[in-house]
Amino acid sequence: PELTLTTLDGETESLADYLGQGVLVNNWATWCPPCKAEMPTLVAYHNEHTADGFSIIAVDAGEPADVVAQFAKDFGMKFPVWLDPDSAALRAFGNGSLPNSYVIDRTGTVRLAGTGEINRAMLEKYVTPLIAESN
Repeated sequence: PELTLTTLDGETESLADYLGQGVLVNNWATWCPPCKAEMPTLVAYHNEHTADGFSIIAVDAGEPADVVAQFAKDFGMKFPVWLDPDSAALRAFGNGSLPNSYVIDRTGTVRLAGTGEINRAMLEKYVTPLIAESN
């Protein structure tokens, strides 16, 4: 879907900026227990696969920038963190439950969608083959 938001750094980014690489869009919030539980897994997976042309985009569901920035720092999130004060991402993907995640391939096609906490086994089973397929 078309989606353009502001990053924690104050830059404007859109999903179209990521054409040509694999992306996992993760909609989350700091107050959400499964979101907190999955974040270390997402951070580790991103760090292992960023050299393969893969990125995670973490879209926070409407919280203040300072709260999101502290969470990102605490969890060592080195991938883009987007602020979504008006729930644009939840509307774009048609899913208001948190967390929810979407894997988008290098052509911009949503290949996988899921709601709930992601674990390492799920990433290895479903995302790693997509990363390998596009290298």
